[in-house]
Amino acid sequence: MKDALKTYKAKRNFSITPEPAEGGKEGGDNRVFVIQKHWATRLHYDFRLELDGSMKSWAVPKGPSYDTHDKRMAVHVEDHPISYNEFEGTIPEKQYGAGKVIIWDKGTWHPLEDPRKGYRAGNLKFELRGHKMHGRWALVRMKGKGEKQEPWLLIKEKDEYVRPASEFSVVDELPDSVKSLPMPDGAAAEAASAELSEIAKKARMPKELAPELATLVDEPPSNPKEWIFEVKYDGYRILARIEGKDIALITRNGNDWTAKLEPLRAALAKMKLPDGWYDGEIVVHDETGRPDFGLLQQAFDGKRVNNIVYFLFDAPFLDGYDLRQVPLAQRRELLAQALGKLPEKSMVRYSAELSATPQEIVAAACKMGLEGVIGKRRDSTYTSRRSGDWIKLKCGLRQEFVIGGYTDPQGARTGIGSLLLGVYGKDGELHYAGNVGSGFNEKTLRDLISRLKKLDTGTSPFASTRAIARKSHWVKPSLVAEISFSEWTRSGSVRHAVFQGLREDKKAAAVGREKPEHVEDTTESPARGRRAAKPAAAEAPAATAGAPTLASRLPASLKVTNPDRVIDPVSGT
Repeated sequence: MKDALKTYKAKRNFSITPEPAEGGKEGGDNRVFVIQKHWATRLHYDFRLELDGSMKSWAVPKGPSYDTHDKRMAVHVEDHPISYNEFEGTIPEKQYGAGKVIIWDKGTWHPLEDPRKGYRAGNLKFELRGHKMHGRWALVRMKGKGEKQEPWLLIKEKDEYVRPASEFSVVDELPDSVKSLPMPDGAAAEAASAELSEIAKKARMPKELAPELATLVDEPPSNPKEWIFEVKYDGYRILARIEGKDIALITRNGNDWTAKLEPLRAALAKMKLPDGWYDGEIVVHDETGRPDFGLLQQAFDGKRVNNIVYFLFDAPFLDGYDLRQVPLAQRRELLAQALGKLPEKSMVRYSAELSATPQEIVAAACKMGLEGVIGKRRDSTYTSRRSGDWIKLKCGLRQEFVIGGYTDPQGARTGIGSLLLGVYGKDGELHYAGNVGSGFNEKTLRDLISRLKKLDTGTSPFASTRAIARKSHWVKPSLVAEISFSEWTRSGSVRHAVFQGLREDKKAAAVGREKPEHVEDTTESPARGRRAAKPAAAEAPAATAGAPTLASRLPASLKVTNPDRVIDPVSGT
C-alpha cells in the first residue's frame, strides 16, 4: 500500500491540503467505490475503485453515461488512499488538483471476473450498487501512444438500467453530493430505507393543502451546509394538485386559478406527472431573463398567460405517498426524478439550488436585480404554516400593504395621486404606514381608480392618526399592494415607496409589518425537537435509474443532501 501511494504523496503538501495522506478501512468482500465531482482546472469526475488496499483511480472528464453507445474517456491516475472516499472540500490554490470536490456518488462494486487479472489486462468488468450508479459497467484500457497517463474508457454494459442519452443524463439530472447519506449497501442502508419508508407513508391526497411560508431574517445563517438556497421568485405562489387527468392550480390562499392558467394546466397534463401536490411559483421573465412581477400581472390582464413559467421546488405528496415528514433534500430529489429531463424552454421548470456561500448568492442576486434568496433547512419537514425552516433574504425592503384609501391626482395626472397604505398590528387594527405615489403607469392608474371607487366608504379604516392627508378618500381595506421602499421611519411609515402591483393571492387580514428574525444554528433534526427561528411577529397567519414509481424508489431515495449545482441564478437552469 505504501508503494501504491508513493506518487499520490509526492504530489501533495499535506500541511496545506485538507486531503488525507493515508488510512481508511478496507471493505473486505464489499469493496467500495466513490465518484468525486471535481472543479479543478476543468470540471471532471474522479472514479475510484477499492482494490488491494488503495483506490484505483480514473479521471472521467464528462462523467458516466447510462447510454451503451457513449464510451467515456477515463484517464488512469495515481492510486489514492481508501480514506479519500470521505473527502469533500476545497483543495487550496497552487496545490495539486486545486478546486472544489464533492462526493457525487458512493457505494460498493462487485467484480464480474477476477478483478486483479482484469485490472492488469486492462479489461475490468463489474457491477455498481450506488445511490446513482447501478448495474454492469466496464473499464477498458486503450492502446496507448506514448501518453503519460493511460487512456481507458468507461462503458455502460447492457442491462435493465440502460437509458439513451437523449432521454437521461445522470450527471445533469442528479448533480449533487451524497456525502451525508449512508452507504446504499449493508445494514446502514437498510436502516435508512426502513426509516424513509416509515416516514413516507402511503396516503390519499387531501383535497386542500396550505403551503409552507418563509420567515424574513436579518442575515444569512452561519451554518450554510445545513441549508438549500434558491432564487426568490418575484411571482405568485401556486400549488398544483394532480390526480390523473384532473389538474387544479391553487393559490396560497386556496383560490382555484386553473381557468386563469389554462396553458399551464395543459403543459402539466402533457407531462403525465405522478399524482401529487406540487409546490412552486409562477413568474414572467423580462427581456433580460429576470422575473418581473409587473409583467406577471400584465400577463393576466392581457390574457398573455402563455408567457408564464412555473418553477417547482417541493412535492409534499407524490405518487401515493405523504412526503411531508421526509427531509426536504429527499423530497426535492424525488421531485427532480418525477420531472425528469425538461426541455430548455419548458413552461414547467425545476427550481435548482444555487451554488456558493449565502453571502455571495445574495450579493449576486441583488446585483442582478432579483428580489432576493430563499433558504430552506435540508433536513426540514413540510409544514403548512410560516416556518423558521424556510427563510427569506431580501435585497431590499419590500412587502405587502393593505390599501385603505387614496388621494386625488395633481396636475396632468389621472386616476389617483397616491395610495394610503396600512398594516395590521397585534391589536387587530389597521395602522397607517405611509403612502405610495410612484411606480404607476397610465393603465395602472385607470385600473386602480376603477377598482377603488367600487370600494369607496365614508369612514377611515385606519386606527386614529394625524399623519394622513386631510383630503383623502377612504376605501374598504380589501386590496393588497406589493410595495418596495428604502426604510421604515420611526413613526412606522415607509419612505421612498414604489408600487409594484396588486397581490390577488394574499388576504388583506393577513398583512402585517415584516420584522426580520435571527436564524438559530443547530444540527438537530426538526423531528427531534430542533428550535427554529420564530415567525415574523406581525405576520398572520430516490431512486434507481429508470424506476417507474415512488413506491419502487423509496428504499434507494436517500440521495442528494449537499447539492452544489452551478446554475444560472436568473433562469434557474
